[in-house]
Amino acid sequence: MGLIDNINKLFDHRIRLGIMSILMVNEFVDFNGLKELLDVTDGNLASHSKTLEKADYIKIEKSFIGKKPNTRYTITPLGKNAFKKHIEALENLIKQ
Repeated sequence: MGLIDNINKLFDHRIRLGIMSILMVNEFVDFNGLKELLDVTDGNLASHSKTLEKADYIKIEKSFIGKKPNTRYTITPLGKNAFKKHIEALENLIKQ
């Protein structure tokens, strides 16, 4: 088994890495919260979160609070597991 086998390509981009890191320690985060924490544009956040949603790593829920649209992000069990494996692989790489 190679040193980088468990490094997940989906987490290569800093925005996706950031989304996953934030969701690992928060039950959920809304669109504006993620956008502020990561300091990214609406389009950037939307496209990177869609990539993670397609992999079933995060769940995106859209609703309304009053008349305002609200988008909420949560990490899935699959996403949590994949991210833990990715972090462990990075730690193992550093230890080599």
